[in-house]
Amino acid sequence: MNDAFDMETLLRSALVPVEPSEALSDRLERGLSELTDAAADELADWELSAMRDPRNWGRPVAAVVVGGAAAGALVLVRARQQHNRRPGSGLPALAHGIRDAASDLRKRVGG
Repeated sequence: MNDAFDMETLLRSALVPVEPSEALSDRLERGLSELTDAAADELADWELSAMRDPRNWGRPVAAVVVGGAAAGALVLVRARQQHNRRPGSGLPALAHGIRDAASDLRKRVGG
């Protein structure tokens, strides 16, 4: 019985959640921003007349998928950062992260 309790105590202490460092979070945010920018640039350079040929759809589709995934992940990273800075409900932090990412994207696209 005592061995089981000791094992449970050891597991609880070993499996404590660890917050990532600020440097890792900043690097991740920078990388996601660069991916989003690259996808937006790829889509901006793409000509609508090329849409007629399905063989040309690969790069724009990949840009939309990668850019969308990076933008979504960027929203989550920023929401997590906001949540860590200001304790509160997760939903307002997520909404704030979405607004930040949208305004950042508008600035980069030029709108």
